[in-house]
Amino acid sequence: MTKLKLGPIEDDKPVKVTLELPATLHRDLVAYAEILGSSPGQSAPDPMRLIVPMLERFIVTDRGFAKVRRQNKAIR
Repeated sequence: MTKLKLGPIEDDKPVKVTLELPATLHRDLVAYAEILGSSPGQSAPDPMRLIVPMLERFIVTDRGFAKVRRQNKAIR
């Protein structure tokens, strides 16, 4: 089984966002969703629902951002 940085997508209340993506990024999101759905007991999530968890993961793992945020508590 492939180890991905993104785990199962929680069923959360969706928020409508209009976003224009390059076609290559959309294809990558579709492929990522298919890989997530290939895990036993999982169905492929809507590729657009991957965007928020991916951004959250990116922000949480960005050490530079965390460092500046700790230094400047005014930034939330």
